Amino acid sequence: MLAKQSYRMCVCLLKVLKFLSVCVWLLTLSGTTFAHENGPVVNKVFVKQGSDVVLPCSINTKEDISGKLFDWRKNGQKEGQKEVKEVFLYVAGIHYNNGRPGQDEQFKGRVSHFQDQLENGNASVKIRNTKMADSGIYSCDFPDHEPRQTVYNELVVERTLKDRSGEIIGTCQEPYIRTLDQTKDWSLLQCEVRGASPQPKVEWKNSAGNILHAEQPQVLESGGSYDVTLNITVTKTDQYRCVATQEELSHQIYAKTFVFISGKLCEDQTTKEAAGWLGGFVLGAVVLAAVQALLVATKHITVNCNQGPCRQRDDYEAPPEKLPNSSLRTLPPC
Repeated sequence: MLAKQSYRMCVCLLKVLKFLSVCVWLLTLSGTTFAHENGPVVNKVFVKQGSDVVLPCSINTKEDISGKLFDWRKNGQKEGQKEVKEVFLYVAGIHYNNGRPGQDEQFKGRVSHFQDQLENGNASVKIRNTKMADSGIYSCDFPDHEPRQTVYNELVVERTLKDRSGEIIGTCQEPYIRTLDQTKDWSLLQCEVRGASPQPKVEWKNSAGNILHAEQPQVLESGGSYDVTLNITVTKTDQYRCVATQEELSHQIYAKTFVFISGKLCEDQTTKEAAGWLGGFVLGAVVLAAVQALLVATKHITVNCNQGPCRQRDDYEAPPEKLPNSSLRTLPPC
């Protein structure tokens, strides 16, 4: 009876573990695919701004689709209403890249398919030079297929900040840096950014890339164009950067300057010289004490030797001619 109960408990435990493993597996998959509430499964694709990306789509039967129809669209929102943009339409060999009209301006010249993969049922497309506006939900539809099949992708374009001053109108040019005042202990720097639209964010950074505390920026606006001035007082020798960022345009540009603070160097040099003099003095005192101790010890040994008692050697014999008649013997010289 006890054995049967143990067996049943083991079976129940195994079922629970199996259920938990399935849950973990599903959670793992959720990193790349997910389902909207009461909606279809959506594949999530990430890409850095300016890079190329492939949006996957294949018909489930893996049949040849070179003579069929598939339609790529981008679904979005515009002023509270759904907005649908034509991305890529393929109809039996005719598509937007070989004369078919109707493609949205946003995607013209940037979207292509894989012609050699159509025979395997692959309707994936590549979008070149991705933009922030490309983020959104894309549908790949096979309207003539029975049953009808649609694949969904969510494209997430991650912003990349770089110098785009030659690409986009309104981007700010390289900031102008100048030194307003300077002493041996500090330096007052000024950074100016002119003619930017939209308004840029201006910051001071050190050579390690840390943002530094500066004064309040001075902003002047004229006709939608902005001039920004930002001052900072620095107290350390370092290379400093003034960075201007326009996130809406994914634009970032900077200028740099090197500041030498002499007061800090003098303090460090004085400390080193004082430490050197102190070390030399201590070392000299130690050496002098050692020499004196050695001299004292040497003098003590010499005095003891010169003034110490002289003893007669047991094997010493006086010359016969100098032996006295008396029984007294003359001590040999030391």
